[in-house]
Amino acid sequence: MQSVGDDEDKKRRDEEDLEYLTSYIRHLENRIKIIESDNQYLRVETARINDDLRSLKKELDSLVETPLLTGTVIDVLDENSERLIVRASTNVEYVVKAIEKIRKNKIIPGTNVALNQRSFSVVDILPTNIDPYVKGMELMDTPPDVSYQDVGGLEEQIQEIREAVELPLLKPELFKKIGIDPPKGALFYGPPGTGKTLLAKAVAHETQSTFIRVIGSELVQKFIGEGARIIREIFTLAKKKAPTILFVDELDAIGTVRMEDATSGDREVNRTLMQLLSELDGFDNRGDVKFIGATNRVDILDPAILRPGRFDRLIEFPLPNEIAREAIFKIHMRTLNMEENINVNQYVKLAEGGTGSDIKAICTEAGMYAIRRNEYTITNGDFLNAIKKVLHKELAEEERFDLFI
Repeated sequence: MQSVGDDEDKKRRDEEDLEYLTSYIRHLENRIKIIESDNQYLRVETARINDDLRSLKKELDSLVETPLLTGTVIDVLDENSERLIVRASTNVEYVVKAIEKIRKNKIIPGTNVALNQRSFSVVDILPTNIDPYVKGMELMDTPPDVSYQDVGGLEEQIQEIREAVELPLLKPELFKKIGIDPPKGALFYGPPGTGKTLLAKAVAHETQSTFIRVIGSELVQKFIGEGARIIREIFTLAKKKAPTILFVDELDAIGTVRMEDATSGDREVNRTLMQLLSELDGFDNRGDVKFIGATNRVDILDPAILRPGRFDRLIEFPLPNEIAREAIFKIHMRTLNMEENINVNQYVKLAEGGTGSDIKAICTEAGMYAIRRNEYTITNGDFLNAIKKVLHKELAEEERFDLFI
């Protein structure tokens, strides 16, 4: 017969065994979680290693493939582009065929292609090789947000540029019916700040053309032939983005009169100029690329660049007269928060001798004077101070008084 003490010992041992089993079960559950986590990690690593393996196999296969030659299409021998004359990178010309998957209508003379090294057949069309430096000259694929309404006091110049650039792009059939060749381009000349670049942008906007602006000094390069190469690639880019307005500002940087006693640097600039002249002559009469040049020193330009056929219109941009200054003031005042008694006519008289950019600067400075006073309305005094600052004019007392009449 068991005593009470034996029963308590047995009960205590059972509780200890149960606690041990519970603890061991928890331990096993933790181990299972760790194993599952390790298993998941191994699956991820296995997938990554398999991806790396497939990538290495693909790279190995590409290295094993026969390399292709590059070439340029010289001529297309039939309408379906079945047979082509191609100059390979070895400078040898071949009569070859293109594989079926290539879109034959994309192959024209001058196209860069890839050639099979054994059969020399055309297997791919390569992109045009344009220097990134040249691509950076393209300001925008969409036309500039400047219209003729933003150009004041240049009605005669607008009419001339519309005839020389806008009509050939928008209505080329008019010139064909009349029987004349449309102008190839125009040259803007006049003092700085008279609206040459602004009008070029407005033409691009009205014709919905790509606008490419090049500064003449950017075409002057250190190494022989680099300037001419950039000229060729700029015109290639312009043709690719057609319709295009190609605007070369500060043309006198490369277009000055050629001298007999020129230095080596001058001769390189002359080579760049000759390449530009060649590209201008090579343009198709009804092409969708129009060339606009701008300069402040038309008197020093080479006569070869001024002859008709290269620049068919020479458009002068003089200093604005009184009517033009009033139109420019009104354009720049459209968005200004001004007093009601602003006397625009008096400002027009005080701004005599100023350019369009001077008038824009006057309006901006007047707004800055209002900001300086921590106010939101531009006063006559602000315009007075702005005219004095921008045009460096000392106003007489009677002129100050007239402003408030």
